[in-house]
Amino acid sequence: MSELFNLNPNDDQQMMIDVLHRFAIDDIKDSARQADEDAALPDGYLQKTVDLGLNFMPIPESLGGVGAGRTYVSNVLNIEQLATGDMSMAIAALTPLAVINAVMDWGTDQQRETVANSLATDKFTPAALALMEPGLGFNIDELATSAALQEDGSYRLNGVKSMVAYGDKNECLLVFAQVRSEESAEQKVQGFIIPADLDGVNFEREDYMGLRALPLYKMTLNDVDVSATTRLGDDFDIARLHQLSKIAIAALAVGCCQSVLDYVVPYVNERVAFGEPIANRQGVAFMVADMATEIEALRLMVYRAAAQAQQGLDVSRSAYLVHRQAIKYGMKVGTDGVQLLGGHGFTREYPVEMWYRNLRALSTLDGMLIV
Repeated sequence: MSELFNLNPNDDQQMMIDVLHRFAIDDIKDSARQADEDAALPDGYLQKTVDLGLNFMPIPESLGGVGAGRTYVSNVLNIEQLATGDMSMAIAALTPLAVINAVMDWGTDQQRETVANSLATDKFTPAALALMEPGLGFNIDELATSAALQEDGSYRLNGVKSMVAYGDKNECLLVFAQVRSEESAEQKVQGFIIPADLDGVNFEREDYMGLRALPLYKMTLNDVDVSATTRLGDDFDIARLHQLSKIAIAALAVGCCQSVLDYVVPYVNERVAFGEPIANRQGVAFMVADMATEIEALRLMVYRAAAQAQQGLDVSRSAYLVHRQAIKYGMKVGTDGVQLLGGHGFTREYPVEMWYRNLRALSTLDGMLIV
Protein backbone atom coordinates (compact mmCIF):
# COMPACT_ATOMS: atom_id res chain seq x y z
CA MET A 1 0.00 0.00 0.00
CA SER A 2 1.32 3.43 -0.91
CA GLU A 3 1.88 5.92 1.88
CA LEU A 4 -0.78 8.62 2.00
CA PHE A 5 0.85 10.68 4.71
CA ASN A 6 4.60 10.84 5.18
CA LEU A 7 6.51 13.52 7.07
CA ASN A 8 9.94 12.05 6.36
CA PRO A 9 12.20 14.25 4.19
CA ASN A 10 12.94 12.89 0.73
CA ASP A 11 16.51 11.95 -0.20
CA ASP A 12 17.44 15.41 -1.52
CA GLN A 13 15.96 17.14 1.51
CA GLN A 14 17.71 14.79 3.94
CA MET A 15 21.04 15.35 2.20
CA MET A 16 20.60 19.13 2.55
CA ILE A 17 19.51 18.77 6.18
CA ASP A 18 22.69 16.81 6.94
CA VAL A 19 24.89 19.41 5.21
CA LEU A 20 23.25 22.34 7.00
CA HIS A 21 23.26 20.58 10.36
CA ARG A 22 27.02 20.06 10.12
CA PHE A 23 27.45 23.67 9.05
CA ALA A 24 25.31 24.88 11.97
CA ILE A 25 27.40 22.91 14.44
CA ASP A 26 30.86 23.49 12.96
CA ASP A 27 30.61 27.04 11.60
CA ILE A 28 27.82 28.74 13.52
CA LYS A 29 27.22 27.42 17.02
CA ASP A 30 30.82 27.58 18.23
CA SER A 31 31.25 31.19 17.11
CA ALA A 32 27.77 32.49 17.97
CA ARG A 33 28.62 33.67 21.50
CA GLN A 34 31.63 35.68 20.40
CA ALA A 35 29.63 37.13 17.50
CA ASP A 36 26.98 38.22 20.00
CA GLU A 37 29.61 39.82 22.24
CA ASP A 38 31.28 41.59 19.31
CA ALA A 39 27.96 42.59 17.69
CA ALA A 40 29.53 41.48 14.42
CA LEU A 41 29.60 38.41 12.22
CA PRO A 42 32.79 36.31 12.31
CA ASP A 43 35.35 37.02 9.61
CA GLY A 44 34.80 34.81 6.60
CA TYR A 45 31.45 33.46 7.79
CA LEU A 46 29.31 34.93 5.02
CA GLN A 47 31.62 33.65 2.31
CA LYS A 48 31.36 30.14 3.78
CA THR A 49 27.59 30.28 3.38
CA VAL A 50 28.00 30.65 -0.40
CA ASP A 51 29.31 27.08 -0.58
CA LEU A 52 25.92 25.85 0.67
CA GLY A 53 24.46 26.80 -2.70
CA LEU A 54 21.11 27.98 -1.33
CA ASN A 55 20.95 31.06 -3.58
CA PHE A 56 21.22 28.92 -6.71
CA MET A 57 18.27 26.64 -5.89
CA PRO A 58 15.26 28.74 -6.95
CA ILE A 59 16.96 30.26 -10.01
CA PRO A 60 16.35 28.64 -13.42
CA GLU A 61 19.31 27.09 -15.22
CA SER A 62 18.86 29.66 -17.98
CA LEU A 63 19.76 32.37 -15.46
CA GLY A 64 22.73 30.55 -13.94
CA GLY A 65 20.94 28.63 -11.18
CA VAL A 66 20.48 24.91 -10.70
CA GLY A 67 16.80 24.97 -11.63
CA ALA A 68 15.69 23.06 -8.55
CA GLY A 69 12.67 25.35 -8.25
CA ARG A 70 11.02 26.97 -5.28
CA THR A 71 10.34 24.32 -2.62
CA TYR A 72 8.67 25.78 0.46
CA VAL A 73 9.00 22.62 2.55
CA SER A 74 12.71 22.36 1.78
CA ASN A 75 13.10 26.04 2.65
CA VAL A 76 11.64 25.67 6.14
CA LEU A 77 13.81 22.60 6.75
CA ASN A 78 16.88 24.62 5.74
CA ILE A 79 15.93 27.62 7.87
CA GLU A 80 15.30 25.39 10.88
CA GLN A 81 18.70 23.73 10.61
CA LEU A 82 20.64 26.99 10.29
CA ALA A 83 18.73 28.51 13.21
CA THR A 84 19.82 25.65 15.48
CA GLY A 85 23.30 27.14 15.21
CA ASP A 86 22.27 30.75 15.83
CA MET A 87 19.23 32.73 14.76
CA SER A 88 21.03 35.98 13.93
CA MET A 89 23.72 34.25 11.89
CA ALA A 90 21.07 32.20 10.09
CA ILE A 91 19.19 35.36 9.07
CA ALA A 92 22.46 36.91 7.90
CA ALA A 93 23.02 34.00 5.54
CA LEU A 94 19.44 33.93 4.23
CA THR A 95 18.52 37.56 3.49
CA PRO A 96 19.86 37.46 -0.11
CA LEU A 97 17.81 34.31 -0.72
CA ALA A 98 14.70 36.16 0.48
CA VAL A 99 15.29 38.80 -2.20
CA ILE A 100 15.85 36.12 -4.83
CA ASN A 101 12.66 34.29 -3.85
CA ALA A 102 10.57 37.47 -4.01
CA VAL A 103 11.97 38.54 -7.37
CA MET A 104 11.62 35.06 -8.87
CA ASP A 105 7.98 35.09 -7.75
CA TRP A 106 6.94 38.59 -8.76
CA GLY A 107 9.73 40.28 -10.69
CA THR A 108 9.86 41.05 -14.39
CA ASP A 109 12.08 38.98 -16.70
CA GLN A 110 14.71 41.72 -16.66
CA GLN A 111 14.62 41.97 -12.87
CA ARG A 112 15.01 38.19 -12.51
CA GLU A 113 18.05 38.22 -14.77
CA THR A 114 19.62 41.19 -12.99
CA VAL A 115 19.12 39.75 -9.50
CA ALA A 116 20.34 36.31 -10.55
CA ASN A 117 23.52 37.81 -12.02
CA SER A 118 24.10 39.87 -8.87
CA LEU A 119 23.29 37.40 -6.10
CA ALA A 120 23.86 33.91 -7.51
CA THR A 121 27.65 34.13 -7.66
CA ASP A 122 30.64 32.53 -5.96
CA LYS A 123 31.01 35.59 -3.73
CA PHE A 124 28.58 36.51 -0.94
CA THR A 125 26.64 39.59 -1.98
CA PRO A 126 24.47 41.34 0.64
CA ALA A 127 20.83 41.97 -0.24
CA ALA A 128 17.78 42.50 1.95
CA LEU A 129 14.05 43.09 2.10
CA ALA A 130 12.91 46.40 3.62
CA LEU A 131 9.34 46.04 4.87
CA MET A 132 9.29 46.82 8.60
CA GLU A 133 8.59 50.37 9.75
CA PRO A 134 9.13 51.92 13.20
CA GLY A 135 6.24 52.73 15.48
CA LEU A 136 3.18 50.96 16.82
CA GLY A 137 1.09 51.75 13.76
CA PHE A 138 3.01 49.48 11.35
CA ASN A 139 0.51 47.88 8.98
CA ILE A 140 1.50 46.06 5.78
CA ASP A 141 -1.76 47.12 4.11
CA GLU A 142 -1.16 50.82 4.81
CA LEU A 143 2.56 51.48 4.81
CA ALA A 144 3.76 54.91 5.87
CA THR A 145 6.54 54.70 3.28
CA SER A 146 5.14 56.21 0.09
CA ALA A 147 5.90 55.85 -3.61
CA ALA A 148 4.45 58.87 -5.39
CA LEU A 149 3.85 58.29 -9.10
CA GLN A 150 5.39 61.10 -11.15
CA GLU A 151 4.19 62.45 -14.50
CA ASP A 152 7.02 60.72 -16.37
CA GLY A 153 6.09 57.33 -14.90
CA SER A 154 8.88 57.27 -12.31
CA TYR A 155 8.33 57.08 -8.54
CA ARG A 156 9.50 59.19 -5.61
CA LEU A 157 10.06 57.24 -2.38
CA ASN A 158 9.77 58.76 1.08
CA GLY A 159 9.67 57.06 4.46
CA VAL A 160 11.57 55.18 7.14
CA LYS A 161 12.31 51.46 7.33
CA SER A 162 13.64 49.60 10.36
CA MET A 163 15.66 46.41 10.83
CA VAL A 164 17.18 46.48 7.36
CA ALA A 165 20.02 43.96 7.26
CA TYR A 166 23.43 45.14 5.99
CA GLY A 167 22.41 48.76 5.41
CA ASP A 168 24.59 50.56 2.87
CA LYS A 169 26.55 47.36 2.17
CA ASN A 170 23.62 45.91 0.20
CA GLU A 171 24.04 45.27 -3.49
CA CYS A 172 20.29 45.61 -3.85
CA LEU A 173 17.32 46.31 -1.60
CA LEU A 174 13.70 45.35 -2.15
CA VAL A 175 11.84 48.27 -0.60
CA PHE A 176 8.08 48.12 -0.05
CA ALA A 177 6.03 51.30 -0.26
CA GLN A 178 2.46 52.49 -0.67
CA VAL A 179 1.94 53.67 -4.24
CA ARG A 180 0.10 56.97 -4.35
CA SER A 181 -1.17 58.74 -7.45
CA GLU A 182 -3.16 61.93 -7.83
CA GLU A 183 -4.80 60.48 -10.94
CA SER A 184 -6.10 57.36 -9.22
CA ALA A 185 -7.75 56.68 -5.88
CA GLU A 186 -6.25 53.20 -5.85
CA GLN A 187 -3.39 52.69 -3.42
CA LYS A 188 -1.39 49.51 -3.55
CA VAL A 189 1.71 48.31 -1.72
CA GLN A 190 4.46 47.60 -4.23
CA GLY A 191 8.09 46.53 -4.13
CA PHE A 192 10.97 48.47 -5.67
CA ILE A 193 14.42 47.03 -6.36
CA ILE A 194 16.99 49.72 -5.67
CA PRO A 195 20.72 49.96 -4.90
CA ALA A 196 21.72 51.10 -1.43
CA ASP A 197 23.76 54.06 -2.66
CA LEU A 198 20.99 56.09 -4.30
CA ASP A 199 20.81 59.80 -3.52
CA GLY A 200 18.45 60.38 -0.61
CA VAL A 201 18.96 56.93 0.97
CA ASN A 202 20.57 57.07 4.42
CA PHE A 203 21.35 54.39 6.99
CA GLU A 204 21.91 54.42 10.74
CA ARG A 205 23.13 51.32 12.62
CA GLU A 206 20.68 50.13 15.30
CA ASP A 207 21.60 48.19 18.43
CA TYR A 208 19.13 45.61 19.72
CA MET A 209 18.82 43.38 22.77
CA GLY A 210 18.99 40.27 20.59
CA LEU A 211 20.22 39.36 17.11
CA ARG A 212 23.35 41.32 17.97
CA ALA A 213 25.56 39.56 15.42
CA LEU A 214 23.27 40.64 12.58
CA PRO A 215 24.04 44.17 11.28
CA LEU A 216 20.66 45.95 11.34
CA TYR A 217 19.97 49.51 10.22
CA LYS A 218 17.30 52.17 10.09
CA MET A 219 16.88 53.32 6.51
CA THR A 220 15.55 56.78 5.68
CA LEU A 221 14.30 57.62 2.18
CA ASN A 222 14.14 61.33 1.35
CA ASP A 223 12.77 62.10 -2.13
CA VAL A 224 14.43 59.07 -3.68
CA ASP A 225 13.62 59.00 -7.40
CA VAL A 226 13.47 55.57 -9.06
CA SER A 227 12.41 54.52 -12.53
CA ALA A 228 9.34 52.43 -13.33
CA THR A 229 11.64 49.52 -14.22
CA THR A 230 12.51 49.08 -10.53
CA ARG A 231 8.91 48.23 -9.67
CA LEU A 232 7.95 44.57 -9.31
CA GLY A 233 5.35 43.11 -11.66
CA ASP A 234 1.68 44.01 -11.46
CA ASP A 235 0.91 40.60 -9.96
CA PHE A 236 2.87 41.37 -6.78
CA ASP A 237 0.90 40.32 -3.69
CA ILE A 238 2.05 41.87 -0.41
CA ALA A 239 -0.34 39.67 1.60
CA ARG A 240 1.19 36.51 0.15
CA LEU A 241 4.72 37.76 0.81
CA HIS A 242 3.78 38.54 4.40
CA GLN A 243 2.32 35.06 4.86
CA LEU A 244 5.45 33.40 3.49
CA SER A 245 7.47 35.57 5.87
CA LYS A 246 5.44 34.42 8.86
CA ILE A 247 6.17 30.79 7.98
CA ALA A 248 9.90 31.53 7.67
CA ILE A 249 9.94 33.28 11.05
CA ALA A 250 8.23 30.29 12.65
CA ALA A 251 10.88 28.00 11.16
CA LEU A 252 13.55 30.19 12.77
CA ALA A 253 11.76 29.74 16.08
CA VAL A 254 11.73 25.96 15.76
CA GLY A 255 15.48 25.85 15.18
CA CYS A 256 16.36 28.16 18.06
CA CYS A 257 13.95 26.44 20.45
CA GLN A 258 15.45 23.07 19.55
CA SER A 259 18.86 24.39 20.59
CA VAL A 260 17.43 25.40 23.97
CA LEU A 261 15.94 21.95 24.49
CA ASP A 262 19.08 20.14 23.36
CA TYR A 263 21.06 22.16 25.90
CA VAL A 264 18.80 21.86 28.94
CA VAL A 265 18.16 18.09 28.70
CA PRO A 266 21.75 17.05 29.51
CA TYR A 267 22.05 19.97 31.94
CA VAL A 268 19.14 18.88 34.14
CA ASN A 269 20.39 15.29 34.07
CA GLU A 270 23.91 16.28 35.13
CA ARG A 271 23.12 19.11 37.56
CA VAL A 272 22.97 17.65 41.06
CA ALA A 273 21.09 19.29 43.93
CA PHE A 274 20.27 17.71 47.29
CA GLY A 275 22.06 14.52 46.28
CA GLU A 276 20.30 13.80 42.96
CA PRO A 277 19.98 15.17 39.41
CA ILE A 278 17.41 17.94 39.24
CA ALA A 279 15.72 16.01 36.39
CA ASN A 280 14.42 13.64 39.08
CA ARG A 281 12.17 16.41 40.37
CA GLN A 282 8.71 16.29 38.83
CA GLY A 283 8.54 20.05 38.36
CA VAL A 284 11.70 19.99 36.25
CA ALA A 285 10.77 16.84 34.31
CA PHE A 286 7.32 18.18 33.45
CA MET A 287 8.77 21.51 32.30
CA VAL A 288 11.20 19.78 29.94
CA ALA A 289 8.42 17.52 28.62
CA ASP A 290 6.25 20.57 27.95
CA MET A 291 9.08 22.23 26.06
CA ALA A 292 9.55 19.17 23.85
CA THR A 293 5.81 18.95 23.20
CA GLU A 294 5.50 22.63 22.31
CA ILE A 295 8.47 22.51 19.93
CA GLU A 296 7.20 19.41 18.14
CA ALA A 297 3.73 20.90 17.78
CA LEU A 298 5.19 24.12 16.36
CA ARG A 299 7.40 22.14 13.97
CA LEU A 300 4.41 20.24 12.59
CA MET A 301 2.47 23.49 12.16
CA VAL A 302 5.40 24.95 10.19
CA TYR A 303 5.59 21.90 7.94
CA ARG A 304 1.84 22.00 7.35
CA ALA A 305 1.84 25.67 6.42
CA ALA A 306 4.81 25.15 4.08
CA ALA A 307 3.13 22.15 2.46
CA GLN A 308 -0.02 24.19 1.84
CA ALA A 309 2.08 26.96 0.27
CA GLN A 310 3.78 24.34 -1.88
CA GLN A 311 0.37 23.30 -3.22
CA GLY A 312 -0.54 26.89 -4.06
CA LEU A 313 -3.25 26.99 -1.40
CA ASP A 314 -4.40 29.98 0.60
CA VAL A 315 -2.12 30.04 3.66
CA SER A 316 -3.51 33.17 5.31
CA ARG A 317 -4.97 31.20 8.22
CA SER A 318 -2.16 28.67 8.68
CA ALA A 319 0.54 31.36 8.39
CA TYR A 320 -1.18 33.53 10.99
CA LEU A 321 -1.61 30.63 13.40
CA VAL A 322 1.93 29.30 13.10
CA HIS A 323 3.39 32.80 13.51
CA ARG A 324 1.26 33.38 16.59
CA GLN A 325 2.33 30.05 18.07
CA ALA A 326 5.98 30.76 17.28
CA ILE A 327 5.89 34.08 19.13
CA LYS A 328 3.98 32.66 22.10
CA TYR A 329 5.76 29.36 22.61
CA GLY A 330 9.14 30.47 21.32
CA MET A 331 9.19 32.99 24.14
CA LYS A 332 7.96 30.36 26.61
CA VAL A 333 10.67 27.89 25.63
CA GLY A 334 13.31 30.59 26.00
CA THR A 335 11.96 31.61 29.40
CA ASP A 336 11.74 28.01 30.62
CA GLY A 337 15.29 27.36 29.42
CA VAL A 338 16.59 30.22 31.54
CA GLN A 339 14.48 29.02 34.48
CA LEU A 340 15.80 25.45 34.29
CA LEU A 341 19.39 26.67 34.56
CA GLY A 342 18.55 28.61 37.72
CA GLY A 343 21.16 31.25 38.49
CA HIS A 344 23.30 30.00 35.60
CA GLY A 345 20.52 30.92 33.19
CA PHE A 346 20.98 34.58 34.09
CA THR A 347 24.72 34.61 33.36
CA ARG A 348 26.40 35.17 30.02
CA GLU A 349 28.61 32.18 30.67
CA TYR A 350 25.81 29.97 29.35
CA PRO A 351 24.17 30.37 25.89
CA VAL A 352 20.55 30.08 27.03
CA GLU A 353 20.26 33.78 27.85
CA MET A 354 21.43 34.60 24.31
CA TRP A 355 18.80 32.31 22.79
CA TYR A 356 16.21 33.90 25.06
CA ARG A 357 17.14 37.38 23.78
CA ASN A 358 17.04 36.22 20.17
CA LEU A 359 13.63 34.60 20.60
CA ARG A 360 12.29 37.91 21.89
CA ALA A 361 12.81 39.26 18.35
CA LEU A 362 10.33 36.90 16.69
CA SER A 363 7.48 39.41 16.79
CA THR A 364 9.58 42.10 15.05
CA LEU A 365 10.93 40.23 12.01
CA ASP A 366 8.07 40.72 9.55
CA GLY A 367 9.32 40.61 5.99
CA MET A 368 12.96 39.89 6.82
CA LEU A 369 12.84 36.37 5.31
CA ILE A 370 10.40 34.46 3.14
CA VAL A 371 10.27 30.73 2.41
